[in-house]
Amino acid sequence: VDYKKLIKKRIPITNWLPEYTLSLLLQDILAGLTVGMTEIPQGIAYAVVAGLPPEYGLYSGLLDGFIYAVFGGCKDLNIGPTSILSLMLQPHVAKMGPEAALLITFLSGVVIFLLGIMHLGFVVQFFSYPIVAGFICAGSLQIASSQIKSLLGIPGKAEAFLESWESVFANIDQINKWDAILGVTSILLLVLLKKINAFGSLRHRPDWSKSRNLLGKVVFMLSLSKNALIVIIGTLIAYSLSAESPFRITGEVSGGFPPFHPPSFSTNFNGTEYDFVDLIRNYGASSAFIPLVSILEAISIAKAFSKGKTLDATQEMLALGLCNMIGSFAGSMPVTGSFTRSAVNNASGVRTTLAGVFTSSLLLLAIAFLTPSFYYVPKATLAAVIICAMFYLFDFEAFVLLWKTKKSDFVPFLTTFFCCLFISIEYGILIGTGVNLLFVLYASARPKLTIVKESKVFVITPKDTLYFPAAEYMRDTVLSCEGENSVVIIDGKYIRDMDITVAKSLMVTTQELMVKKQKIVFLNFKPSVIDVCVGVDKNLESYFYSGDDVNSFVKGELLQPPQMRSFIF
Repeated sequence: VDYKKLIKKRIPITNWLPEYTLSLLLQDILAGLTVGMTEIPQGIAYAVVAGLPPEYGLYSGLLDGFIYAVFGGCKDLNIGPTSILSLMLQPHVAKMGPEAALLITFLSGVVIFLLGIMHLGFVVQFFSYPIVAGFICAGSLQIASSQIKSLLGIPGKAEAFLESWESVFANIDQINKWDAILGVTSILLLVLLKKINAFGSLRHRPDWSKSRNLLGKVVFMLSLSKNALIVIIGTLIAYSLSAESPFRITGEVSGGFPPFHPPSFSTNFNGTEYDFVDLIRNYGASSAFIPLVSILEAISIAKAFSKGKTLDATQEMLALGLCNMIGSFAGSMPVTGSFTRSAVNNASGVRTTLAGVFTSSLLLLAIAFLTPSFYYVPKATLAAVIICAMFYLFDFEAFVLLWKTKKSDFVPFLTTFFCCLFISIEYGILIGTGVNLLFVLYASARPKLTIVKESKVFVITPKDTLYFPAAEYMRDTVLSCEGENSVVIIDGKYIRDMDITVAKSLMVTTQELMVKKQKIVFLNFKPSVIDVCVGVDKNLESYFYSGDDVNSFVKGELLQPPQMRSFIF
């Protein structure tokens, strides 16, 4: 084993740290602090979505930057809390409390790490684009809906999609006009700040004047820091009007660093005792889907920002698993790659994964010194931040793309979308994937075949691999080529593989054709495919021919096919 090569592969920081320069450091500091300004309000907001105390959102980013800087391979990727994972976590927090969130973070990390070690990251490939787009659209719509009450100042907790809107309309008379004004104004400002991004640039533009370049940098940084800026403005307004208390505010946020200890494998919440078995039973499908969604988000984002560079998916999974496992010791909720913060990282000119260290350092400072100021953060402002983030996360393009390209993909997309929206994210993904697999199996059951007839010769050419769903269709196609003393040639030049079900079907079909006094030839089959057929019955070996023999066979120059034998079923 080349240990030096292995260390460089599994600890990527060793590849670039020896060549690290002051110039790279300054760019990473700028990017890291800019991302931190985004992660602080998002962390608080996503903790609220998950039903956790606000400080848990900050705890979730404390260690990720340090861990990913050492073990991660994508400089742009930011690891931390995300909206989808917060939504998936919420029902478990509501039922079993914060300790249950820490345990599922640890278990998710273990699952991700083990999948990485065993190189099983390919499992996320079973989530096709319609499935991913469906659950992201449903998740973003559900999260945004759950924040409408906070945006309008209506009392109550975040709820599921239908319950959220029922509660809003049932309590429409309880709208707090000051919260509503602040919330709607915050949304408008967030949209405006995002739009002005096009008029700014962090890089020097030679076609701009000196003052225009300076203004461009200011505009660009304001746009990148829009979430933090809006939260700061809202907090200052709420603090200045604290005597009148016109807004519903976040309230007490626990200061200081979380104790570093393993997550508890049992908990007591609202008088109910949950041991480890009870916790696992209550997690249900989330035990599998939270780590799978984590992998899917992180790998997808890392690939998007790799820009053609080779991405070691196994290493990304190992790094993500460590972030969750170790993070759970410090009060972290489940974390994965964040597209929003990764985009900010990229736009800020990040150069290495060391930028994450400065993001986490800013969170450390916020927890140490700024938690008293979080008391006055208006809930309407946080709701505005979440709703805007969900608006831009909602994949509007998916509807147009699926309609223009392949309308049948709309079925698994809409199935996933509505099931995620009205049942749960986990079961929505499961049901949507099941429906998608039915379409895949149907396509496999109806492989493309070309049939060419010349006199009494039928040449059937399957265009792809043949698996068990295609067995009956293939048999019916062959038997439809009728005519006494005719020859059916199955050209297998495109068949890369075949399973035993199809092989048995071909054996039976051969017998049926012999009864009808027809000849059959298996032409140009690969040796591996022939082995499968011969393994079913050795007598089938005499029916396989190469391309050089076929004309002679058709003309009757070769021996007639063997007389009907006793086939093994």
